[in-house]
Amino acid sequence: MLVIIGFVVVLVAVLGGYAIPGGHLAVLFQPFEFLIIVGAAIGAFITGNTKTIIAGTGKSVGRMMKGPRHKKETFVELLSLMHQVFKLARTKGNLILERHIENPEESDLFTQYPAITGDHHALIFICDYFRLLTMGTENPHELEALMDQDLETHHEEEYAVANALQTMADGMPALGIVAAVLGVIHTMGSITEPPEILGHLIGAALVGTFSGVLIAYGFVGPMASALKNIIEADARFFHCMKAGILAHIAGHPPAISLEFARKTLPSDVRPSFYELEEAFEALPPVAA
Repeated sequence: MLVIIGFVVVLVAVLGGYAIPGGHLAVLFQPFEFLIIVGAAIGAFITGNTKTIIAGTGKSVGRMMKGPRHKKETFVELLSLMHQVFKLARTKGNLILERHIENPEESDLFTQYPAITGDHHALIFICDYFRLLTMGTENPHELEALMDQDLETHHEEEYAVANALQTMADGMPALGIVAAVLGVIHTMGSITEPPEILGHLIGAALVGTFSGVLIAYGFVGPMASALKNIIEADARFFHCMKAGILAHIAGHPPAISLEFARKTLPSDVRPSFYELEEAFEALPPVAA
């Protein structure tokens, strides 16, 4: 929604600022200039990226419209899940977790938390590292290095689309110049025409430069920035899990491990200690 509001503000500010002093909006409608700029940008985007990035671009548009996936309530769910898992592992041993992590979609523990089971990457991440607990992983430093490598790979994949969009935005002003030069060439072929026709042709050529800059800095560039911000916001979910699991492996009690996890969160999504305490009290008994 914020993306749409931003686009509307850009259009109103630019077109309104042009029209109010007496500018003619019809002059700005130059479909062939748009075809050159947008068509060439899309062609270059296809040439410079893989099928995975191209396919992911469409999905990313919907992601930008929705905003960050994880809200404060989602983090309460995550911390509640870790609370139950840590408590279960501490009282009955890590091996008791096997039946929950092998089929989390059927686990009576995981199914209490739809925000976790509904996030494919988060579910795989948390189950993989809980599985390492059941396999006897005891060195938090080695596990932290493995987690960092895992998260770095995941984030590189996530950033690929945003970087591709940013590259597209960086090239659009130059494509606008291409469209303007072609417009000037067309104008020079009509140099014998009367001034009113030449003026229209020159104006149409300049619209190419205007359009390339506007699309780049008013739309595509901000889309890339918005996507990067969303990726960074969603990455908090993984860092929260990482901090809690590492604290658990280091031997801290569940309450302390969850504080390590909670402290990784920024204030806009971080539940208070008392909010978590209230959520934990409402949890059903931990089942084996």
